[in-house]
Amino acid sequence: MTPPECPGRDCALCPRLVEYRNTNRAAQPTWHNGAVASFGDLSARFLFVGLAPGLKGANRTGRPFTGDYAGDLLYPSLKSVGLATGTYGADPADGFTLQDARITNAVRCVPPANKPLPAEFKACLPFLAAEIRAMPNLAGLFAIGRDAHQAVLTALSLRKSAFVFAHGAVHTLPGGLIMTDSYHCSRYNTNTGRLTEAMFHQALATLLDRTAGKP
Repeated sequence: MTPPECPGRDCALCPRLVEYRNTNRAAQPTWHNGAVASFGDLSARFLFVGLAPGLKGANRTGRPFTGDYAGDLLYPSLKSVGLATGTYGADPADGFTLQDARITNAVRCVPPANKPLPAEFKACLPFLAAEIRAMPNLAGLFAIGRDAHQAVLTALSLRKSAFVFAHGAVHTLPGGLIMTDSYHCSRYNTNTGRLTEAMFHQALATLLDRTAGKP
């Protein structure tokens, strides 16, 4: 497997994100404060795609979804369906390991207010496309939120109107890839009841069910 093209920790493609990174480095010099690499093996059958690193989560720890509320739901959920082992401790040194799964973000650097701009999605798009191409056993994609769903479709050069986002929706993409959608597992969505743990687990189960038996 050829490692996909990925941004360096000091990626300079997005001026606004670079400025924000420098501000965060000055305020919190012990944090990661850089582009966050994907987590998990390229040989995995499943790729989970989120929006972007959280300021006090992945931007601090350097591992996707690690250290913020979204990770508190995502990682134990992956373990519950057999896609991870160990105990999630919200720390890259916790020994938690993904099994047949890989996690990435549509935008690799933390954006102000958790809201990447269209130009920032576009700048990071080649990295997502390269990652998908570099996974020879990929059978299923799990889009964590509408923005991740849209980013995957754009990375695959697919029309968004042909694959409409909805929580729990299952899309059969050209070439046989299966994509399942979920509302983002953010604190806001869970606190408001837009997304429950049961709903998130059901979306995961749907992905596993629809890809069962696929090579």
